[in-house]
Amino acid sequence: MPGNDCYFLLVSCSQAVVVDRTMYVSGQIGMDPVSGQLVSGGVLEEAKQALTNMGEILKSAGCDYNNVVKTTVLLADMNDFNGVNDVYKQFFKINFPARAAYQVAALPRGARVEIEAIAAVGSITDASA
Repeated sequence: MPGNDCYFLLVSCSQAVVVDRTMYVSGQIGMDPVSGQLVSGGVLEEAKQALTNMGEILKSAGCDYNNVVKTTVLLADMNDFNGVNDVYKQFFKINFPARAAYQVAALPRGARVEIEAIAAVGSITDASA
C-alpha cells in the first residue's frame, strides 16, 4: 500500500490487505515509526502509538477509525485491559467496532499490547443504532 512503508513491523508481512471492500490490518504494536523502537512510558503509551500507527494505515486506503468494524486486542497482562480501554476510547468514539481481547504469553519485540483490525472500505452502518 503506498505511503505506509514507515509503518512496517516486519519486512515479511503486509501492514494491511484489502479484499473487495474489506481491509484487514495486521497487528500493530507501539513502535515509533521513526526510531523503529517501542515507545517508552508503558502499556498506555504503547496502545496510543499502536492505534496511531493503525490510523496511518487506515488513511492509506481512504479510511479512518469509523470504518473499523472489528478489533482484536492482545495484552501481555489482562490487568492492563481497563487502562488500554481508556486509550482505545480516545480513538473509537462512534460506530464502536466489535472487539475481542486476549492475554497472550508474549508479543513481538516485548510489546505489552498489540491491536489488529478489520475495516470496511466505504460507508458502514452501526447495527446497534
